[in-house]
Amino acid sequence: MAPPLSSWPWASLGIYKYLLLGPLVWKVAQEWAEQGGPPLGSWWLHLLVLFSARGLTYQFWFSYSNMLWLTRRRRVVPDGVDFQQVDHEWDWDNFLILQTLIGAWAVNGPLLPGLKHLCLWDPRGPAIALLLHVGFSEPVFYWAHRALHRAPLFGQYHAGHHSTPVTQPLTAGFGTPVEALLLTLTMGVPLAGAFLMGAGSVGLVYVHLLAFDYLRSMGYSNVEVVSHRVFQKLPPLRYLIYTPTYLSLHHREKDCNFCLFMPLFDVLGGTLSPKSWELQKEIYQGKNDGVPEFVFLAHVVDIMSSMHVPFVLRSISSLPFENHLVLLPFWPVAFTGMLLMWCLSKTFLVSSYRLRGRLHQMWTVPRHGFQYFIPAAKRGINHHIELAILRADRMGVKVLSLAALNKNEALNGGGTLFVERHPDLRVRVVHGNTLTAAVILNEIPTNTKDVFLTGATSKLGRAIALYLCRKKIKVMMLTMSSERFLKIQREAPPEFQQYLVQVTKYQAAQNCKTWLVGKWLSPREQRWAAPGTHFHQFVVPPIIGFRRDCTYGKLAAMRLPKDVQGVGSCEYTMERGVVHACHAGGVVHFLEGWEHHEVGAIDVDRIDVVWKAALKHGFTPS
Repeated sequence: MAPPLSSWPWASLGIYKYLLLGPLVWKVAQEWAEQGGPPLGSWWLHLLVLFSARGLTYQFWFSYSNMLWLTRRRRVVPDGVDFQQVDHEWDWDNFLILQTLIGAWAVNGPLLPGLKHLCLWDPRGPAIALLLHVGFSEPVFYWAHRALHRAPLFGQYHAGHHSTPVTQPLTAGFGTPVEALLLTLTMGVPLAGAFLMGAGSVGLVYVHLLAFDYLRSMGYSNVEVVSHRVFQKLPPLRYLIYTPTYLSLHHREKDCNFCLFMPLFDVLGGTLSPKSWELQKEIYQGKNDGVPEFVFLAHVVDIMSSMHVPFVLRSISSLPFENHLVLLPFWPVAFTGMLLMWCLSKTFLVSSYRLRGRLHQMWTVPRHGFQYFIPAAKRGINHHIELAILRADRMGVKVLSLAALNKNEALNGGGTLFVERHPDLRVRVVHGNTLTAAVILNEIPTNTKDVFLTGATSKLGRAIALYLCRKKIKVMMLTMSSERFLKIQREAPPEFQQYLVQVTKYQAAQNCKTWLVGKWLSPREQRWAAPGTHFHQFVVPPIIGFRRDCTYGKLAAMRLPKDVQGVGSCEYTMERGVVHACHAGGVVHFLEGWEHHEVGAIDVDRIDVVWKAALKHGFTPS
């Protein structure tokens, strides 16, 4: 049997656990109806507001700590958070629900009289609460925490909290009910003491709880926020407030730095790590700021997907992107962010991971998909991409891979513009489309006799057509331009040119069950497909599946090798651990050590070479 209070009683409820707060909502609704307006003096309302405000405090610190373009130089542990940790800490806010319910019991009970007639603020309250915090909460937490690190308590109640390799603000809330009750005690006694001494106030509750959560989430943020110079000028401050480095040392080594907020108690208990302050100085000065060897240069797809990033909502970014209803209220914020990026921003770091011990990063051009089709924006976008390439070159990046519209033929010739403008680049610029073509081609069944190809004269369309005709597969290339079609047809060996056929209408493919889609298809255009047709896609964004009697493939993608570390967010609509084929293509280029740029037209002869290299390095089709 599991030890008592080692698991949450509502663990099986999933998202419905928030219904436990339903009685509080009902109480507020009742009082609202009775008073004919918002019950601003209602403690039930205060408890719900506090639940939200405290959750937002942790979310604020989570967002800040994961804004890598601001914090990467001061990260205590440079590694990323992986999906295992995300899932492990999924219900990090259980302690908030528990403490809110305990608060509801206290409000409705006889222990703290006079709660309904409190003043807004009493200056005596914070002083009393601070004294009780130092005199009671800090030593009680210190000794209880040390006890939790001894057998059998550690294995029963505390090991799960320490199982996460990288501390995050949400890690602060993750634990068992025993740990949550200990925090409730250390947080609640100073408040209760102030109330029993007649110095309680509404403001004290808000200030004390939010300050407690603020310090907890700051300590777990994995980002140094206080300069070492402050501690050098004010040495006693070292013993009054901990730092993220201080807590991270405890989290990793487990035998030191047990305090709640004040290292003084570790000094008194003989458990202060001698590395605490020197390591804090080194990290604040950028000790863990590494140079990536591979960079994937992405861009924002649209306003809704701009919120699908690791520093917004982890529960959203760790799953394939969908237009969740919960995101709709934040659309105005995302729209404002788009305008600010358009006017003020430059290319920035979004995420990172490690593969074979090498640092890989994703940078993002501050432009949304629709902006790439505004003629006046073309020059500015190319300027951002060029600056990113030159920055990568100065840093010593080995390979930079261009994503989606960043390598648009009409924009910069698939990257050719930058390579020709800067012939002495050491960084290799790669569009990754060779592997994209390989993924699409290897999805086509071997017994296929004919295919219908839209986007036929694009880089990918051209490469796919030339490859398939060599396999004696008839390719119906949808294009209104005979000139472009003939140019591609002449590239094929003479004996295979007959397999490339120009068509100008969708009706020509009504008997073909393999559609290769490189251009958006409307419902009207999709209706020409025969029942049982499979749509292979290389169009961004992917087409919407309107036909129930047909099947729809996903965008070309590959699963990262198993030894990848620190991947905790999904790349757009990709599944966990899966990246776009052009991303994978850039990584393969880096792992193989190829010295050439991969820009402009796709070399059809290299499609099989790149595919075999990807499989050799542990990439698998998704």
